[in-house]
Amino acid sequence: MPSALPDGEPVPADGTLPASALDGAADRPLGFYLHVPYCATRCGYCDFNTYTATELRSSGGVLASRDNYADTLADEVRHARKVLGDDPREVRTVFVGGGTPTLLAARDLVRMLEAVRSEFGLAPDAEITTEANPESVDPAYLAELREGGFNRISFGMQSARQHVLKVLDRQHTPGRPEACVAEARAAGFDHVNLDLIYGTPGESDDDWRASLSAAIGAGPDHVSAYALIVEEGTGLARRIRRGEVAPTDDDEHADRYLIADTMLAEAGYHWYEVSNWATTEAGRCLHNELYWRGADWWGAGPGAHSHVGGVRWWNVKHPGAYAAALADSRSPGAGRELLTPEDRRVERILLELRLADGCPLALLHPAGLAAARQALTDGLLAEAPFAEGRAVLTLRGRLLADAVVRDLVD
Repeated sequence: MPSALPDGEPVPADGTLPASALDGAADRPLGFYLHVPYCATRCGYCDFNTYTATELRSSGGVLASRDNYADTLADEVRHARKVLGDDPREVRTVFVGGGTPTLLAARDLVRMLEAVRSEFGLAPDAEITTEANPESVDPAYLAELREGGFNRISFGMQSARQHVLKVLDRQHTPGRPEACVAEARAAGFDHVNLDLIYGTPGESDDDWRASLSAAIGAGPDHVSAYALIVEEGTGLARRIRRGEVAPTDDDEHADRYLIADTMLAEAGYHWYEVSNWATTEAGRCLHNELYWRGADWWGAGPGAHSHVGGVRWWNVKHPGAYAAALADSRSPGAGRELLTPEDRRVERILLELRLADGCPLALLHPAGLAAARQALTDGLLAEAPFAEGRAVLTLRGRLLADAVVRDLVD
């Protein structure tokens, strides 16, 4: 089941932000994340805030229905307009995620986008992305999305091997994600991503190479490759605990990452974040870069998280409770926190160090700077950027990114 929300102070009923949250807002890009919490089935490794039809119940007298979800989410976009007041920024990125957004009709996703366009306006070069399940789209669906303004799409591929997909409880068949790339290109999508997962129990190096080869051969301009993290409370965690499947160890994860970086680099993909590669700068996911660079985004939908000017908040998780709050003209926010300058410094190091251009050494305290010098000696940070005042991970450093970060934030 979905993981728990963090603790925090209550969100005001009208969602009002502290006046300081919009100080300097004109200098920061604004994005929207639109969460669709529905899935046809629950994957064994997933702890996202998603629900199958049998898991949903009504709450507060409001039915958590896919049929009216676009209208409910549009209500939150209008709520965002009230909270942000006369903020003049046009929206730079919109990312529809889930769950499986493409379980909704294409017209519903377009209506959600139209709510953002109507209330805030979209920048002329706005990046508009949706995630998609390969089995839930066809050429007509993709054409309707493209006509409605979407210009980037991300397909969940995970693996090209059937036995690996089976362990992950993925429903699509091998070969379908690659076909989707061609269909998306034919529909006119400018940018296409394939998401891969490595380290699934039972996956071999050859399985992983086959998945990478299939993804590269499909011709997307962006590939994401994430190490499988087995979260407590998931079906996969229970299977491992019962001894039904064996977990993948850290050395195997490292080997798979090296395989990915080598194969993707040879095929013309350049890493720009530890888990993300693109063929061109234009192919990068601008929306995710908002997160990594601490910009502003409004997360609409059950359980969605937002950040504006050092204020972070998160919505109630259940779709019924979410719909009930909006129907009652209340903020769906469940809690929030006001980040201190130190919080924001630490987060900048945590996130920016994962990027290809790294983070400024000026962010580091003396102990962190000493750790950075040791990381340089150990070959975890690149020499040339360090001499110019930036901490940039080497390939070996990317394998140990979490450990490097822990040292640098001291």
